[in-house]
Amino acid sequence: MGKDEIDIKIDQLSEGSSMPEELAADPQPANPQPAEASEAAKAEEEMEQLKEAIIEQAREDERPMSATFSLRKILGGDWLTADLLRRQLGVLLLIVIFIIIYISNRYSCQKDMLEIDRLNTELIDAKYRALSSSSELTEKCRESNVLKMLQTNKDSMLRIPSQPPYIIEVPE
Repeated sequence: MGKDEIDIKIDQLSEGSSMPEELAADPQPANPQPAEASEAAKAEEEMEQLKEAIIEQAREDERPMSATFSLRKILGGDWLTADLLRRQLGVLLLIVIFIIIYISNRYSCQKDMLEIDRLNTELIDAKYRALSSSSELTEKCRESNVLKMLQTNKDSMLRIPSQPPYIIEVPE
């Protein structure tokens, strides 16, 4: 039943038509019999119940939410129909958007931190490799090692000098 139909029914009831349309179409005699009187009383009682039901249905979603929140109302979802919730729908959507942004930012930061840890581990490994390469080069460049390599390599013309070096002085 639409809102317009409810308004029409309420207007019909309030205009003085205290009987349903089916009963209003049948003319009643001036002196009703006792059986007809009880039927009229029943019809009038049904009409009052119908009127109360229509009024109740028209105002069903407009009832204010009670001030007390019980567990039953929360779990049943009754608080979702509250006028306060409907008025604050924009704020709630904004809060949900901020929560989504917060969660995605956290995951992004965790992903970046894992990448930083991986790169730091790789950097430490590279430093150790460079240090070991540098120590190997230093070891191979020592004079004693160079001399051993020259002695083992027979085709080399280089050898250890038998006389110490001497200084040549050039006059100016």
